[in-house]
Amino acid sequence: MLGKRNIYLDNAGATRMDCRVARKMALVGKRFFANPSAIHSEGVKARNIIEESRKKIAGLINAHSDEIIFTGSGTESVALAISGIIKNYELRIKNEKVEYKIPHIITSKIEHPAVLENCKMLEERGEAEVTYIGVDENGIIDFKELKESLKENTVLVSVMYANNEIGTVQPIEEIAKIIRHFRKMRKISQIPGIWESHIPGIWETPFFHTDACQAMNYLFTENIEKLGVDMLSFNSSKIYGPKGVGVLYKKRGVEISPLYGGGGQEFGLRSGTESVPLVVGLTEAFDIANKIKEKESIRLTEIRDYGIEKLLSLSKTSGYEIILNGDKVNRLPNNINISISDISSELLVIELSARGIIVSEKSACKSNDDNNSYVVKAIRENAESKILGLDNSLRISLGRQTKKKDIDILVRELSRILSKYKDWK
Repeated sequence: MLGKRNIYLDNAGATRMDCRVARKMALVGKRFFANPSAIHSEGVKARNIIEESRKKIAGLINAHSDEIIFTGSGTESVALAISGIIKNYELRIKNEKVEYKIPHIITSKIEHPAVLENCKMLEERGEAEVTYIGVDENGIIDFKELKESLKENTVLVSVMYANNEIGTVQPIEEIAKIIRHFRKMRKISQIPGIWESHIPGIWETPFFHTDACQAMNYLFTENIEKLGVDMLSFNSSKIYGPKGVGVLYKKRGVEISPLYGGGGQEFGLRSGTESVPLVVGLTEAFDIANKIKEKESIRLTEIRDYGIEKLLSLSKTSGYEIILNGDKVNRLPNNINISISDISSELLVIELSARGIIVSEKSACKSNDDNNSYVVKAIRENAESKILGLDNSLRISLGRQTKKKDIDILVRELSRILSKYKDWK
């Protein structure tokens, strides 16, 4: 161990709760304990707190308060968006009594498991067909493939704002333009398809959803209309808030169906008694993140670039090949992802952890998967030079507590570990 203080560099997995958030949650939890759905005075007070939070979050992204749906996590938010769209179209087609045509979803090969597993589940049930578009060696989606994949029955495109493993930032506004152009061309078409002519609202599809869980701390979210998305998912645990609460922004006019029944909370889309402290915690955390976003992004970008340079320089001294995964510039301010040849990334995580340095090998949501990172594998597919044996990866995600000296310690200890195993190569 290096000392009493761990160097925590897994902020993409989860962030420490901000002490201001924790204090506010404790006060609210003690005072507003009643069920927000109750009609008595204490229930009304709790409901008012929920609605004030909804309004504040809406204001922070320039949305309407009725476009904000509270969920139990980022994963649930994503599932509600994806499965909710498909379920709604199944019901509408059934009600219109027209010939069923399976709805089509477009997503990318490097999405979070929350997106990929829900798409896979819909495929296996025969409820949707899914196109998984590729990415270039930096992790940016193929625009040409996206355009070619859009078709008559495409009802949803889901592309993440920033990747949780390699930190690549997708050009969301450009993707939105492609989708809007497709809608426009289909709407002015002289001969619409039979399916289109019978389903009300089909002209507005495909809808565009983005998983923004990794983006909210650092990227542009202040004007959801300018961003161009119809739905956006994020959670609290990535923005220094409590775990167990998330948000789905759903633009007015986008119709989805609930995943399950119940008491009809959250506009009938997410039944279950809302947790007032969790909602307040998320709101406070998001407010703080927005206020310091620009300054913190500049600070972390400097540390990130310093870290990338130091880590890549180990290639010259360690005897191991080390490469950066993802674009060097077009990435999250807090993300460093590297691959090191001829050594297990899992071993490196364990060795660093024993020294009080906390990093991860890939998404924590796939940590029990024995295979190498599917994200890194996807960016290797279109790399100009095939890099064999480097599908493993080490994710180093910086946070508010990260200092430049932490990077120096990381590099020093990693160098010692590589030296320790050098003779075993």
